[in-house]
Amino acid sequence: MFDLGPVGIVLAIVVLAAAAAVFRLLWQRRSRRKGRRLANPADDYSVRSDWSGSGGTLNYSSFVYFDVDRDGKYGVGDRPMAGIMVRLYDEAGKFTASARTNNAGFANFPMSVKRRKAVIRAPGNWRFAVSVPPGWQAKSENDIQSRHLLSMPGSPAGLVSHEMLQPVGLAPPRRLGGRVGGDGSAILSVMRNGHVLETRPLAPGAAFSVDVSDDADTVSISGGGLERRLALSPYPADLGLLSPQTACIAADAALETIDFDDVTSRTFRKIPSGHAGLAWRNLNAMARDYTKDSQGYVNGNVSGDHVVYTSSGLPAEFSREQPFGFHSVMLSAAWLKSEGEVALIESWLGEQLISSDQVTLSALTPLHYAPMLKAVTRVRLSTKHYWQMVLDDLVLTR
Repeated sequence: MFDLGPVGIVLAIVVLAAAAAVFRLLWQRRSRRKGRRLANPADDYSVRSDWSGSGGTLNYSSFVYFDVDRDGKYGVGDRPMAGIMVRLYDEAGKFTASARTNNAGFANFPMSVKRRKAVIRAPGNWRFAVSVPPGWQAKSENDIQSRHLLSMPGSPAGLVSHEMLQPVGLAPPRRLGGRVGGDGSAILSVMRNGHVLETRPLAPGAAFSVDVSDDADTVSISGGGLERRLALSPYPADLGLLSPQTACIAADAALETIDFDDVTSRTFRKIPSGHAGLAWRNLNAMARDYTKDSQGYVNGNVSGDHVVYTSSGLPAEFSREQPFGFHSVMLSAAWLKSEGEVALIESWLGEQLISSDQVTLSALTPLHYAPMLKAVTRVRLSTKHYWQMVLDDLVLTR
């Protein structure tokens, strides 16, 4: 190892001190110059005359939304999606960077001709590829888009394109699941505007999973004492265990939706007992974008701006001494890290457990869990690995 010796050490200290002094002088000079500009009223609203430089950074963004009506166009009923992966490729097709969409649905790629931290730093053709989740569809048919960026001195980042990327609309598969109890056979009918599109037999004692067409609006089950009807939502659905021993809500029953937007006008509140006439345990209401990068809280929100979640991932309940009908609820996993978490939903009538279902949750889309139980007094919600579960649009009968 090279030994500087006492003289070398002194010289190094002198050089460092001189460099620090020069830096200080330059900084003071720059500060005085900036101070003179700030002190001059003529510069308060001056018109820019030098457009030769561009030193800033600008986000070039890909916007992804949940295509609720599946029409491929971003409309008033569609909702931004969080947690969707978008990849960026340069003109040579080389992977450059990736970003997930934030709570507002934007995957941001910093762009600048000068800033080293920017991922887009040069003109050319750039390709943006949205990673479509397995089984999903890009109804907008534009999950891969390219834009030609041009050099533009004087612009915020020094680069521009003639038009922005188009919004990318994603939709999950419309799938209906459940389990058939008892020994009798049943028939599943898929309908649109009251007309039957298709029918399928349901085997006794077996689980079923049926893909439903985009234009279907209702499903009904007949036979085996399992009669019921469900208006389909844009989301996958699960009917739970269909049992002839469990009374089902009548098709013409008046339904009441609790959307949790009236729990609080602020961002967060523990649901108090008595809200909507029910007792609540370990459930918190929260604005969908209250927590940063909270994919399931954003994607699990189907109406208004608030959702409910199981606090700390621990079991939660809602109940009432007088029986009520438990029609359905939207359920989601709170985080992408818990994608595939298993939820257990147990329904009680007094001291009798009348229903127990396990369903798989996603942080990308709600599951329309619809047991349609005519009379319960308590519903208990828990997850296998103690991750938070998100709820929205709880539907009851009184």
